[in-house]
This record gives sequence, structure tokens and C-alpha cells, in this order.
Amino acid sequence: MAGAAPDRLAAGSPFPPVLGMTDGNRANYLWDAGSGEIRIVDWEDSGTSDRAFELAEVTEHISRVDGHLDDDELLACLDLTAAEAARVHDFRRLIALSWLYMLGPGGPFAARNPPGTLERQAERVLALLGAGS
Repeated sequence: MAGAAPDRLAAGSPFPPVLGMTDGNRANYLWDAGSGEIRIVDWEDSGTSDRAFELAEVTEHISRVDGHLDDDELLACLDLTAAEAARVHDFRRLIALSWLYMLGPGGPFAARNPPGTLERQAERVLALLGAGS
């Protein structure tokens, strides 16, 4: 992520703050088939956040490896401005890199995930770094 991308994320955001969970673990989103609603649990890290960060956190949290959600389809359903879409992409890259670090040798989550998770995450990072850079 050389260049101005990290600086753009740290700059004052022209986007309004949102209430966010800051935890994209998909196990925190419970589908209620009876009502057709999603129930959200685990609010311990919640607070004022950035919509672009929250979307990136949901799409790049390591719980995505279950494959039950098409991230690109989800993002396509949202009415993101070009500037917000760019911020989502930059946050996705940053979060994916963070997960690669945490899954790597000696990382805090290295032993907690199935075999092959680190390799799949490395592929994910390479794809995100190559797309739209």
C-alpha cells in the first residue's frame, strides 16, 4: 500500500459517522428466517465508526472463509459514491493485510484456523492489492 492510500484513510472524513460494531465476524449476524431480518449480537467494541470501514470489516473478516456471502454482490447492492467505494477498497486492503499478519507464523490467530487459511489469505491480499491499485 505504497503511495497516498493510507494517508487518505487517516485524513478527516467528509462522510458522516455511523454506529458501527468494529467486528465483522459473520457469526455476529444472525438470520431470522421467520421475520426475514438480521439480528446483530456482540456489541462490545461498538461505537462511532466509518461506514466504509464497517463494510470493509464485514467483507474482509477472516470469518468470510465460510463462503456463504458474495462480498462483491453485497457491495454492489449498496449506493456507494465513487469516493466511498474507493475508501471501502482501501480499508479492505488494510484489513486483509492485518489478517495475513495475524494468521502468519507466530501470529495471534495462527493456530486457531483450519489448514490452508494462511495461504488463502495470502491469495486474497494479492488479489486486493492488484485490483484497482
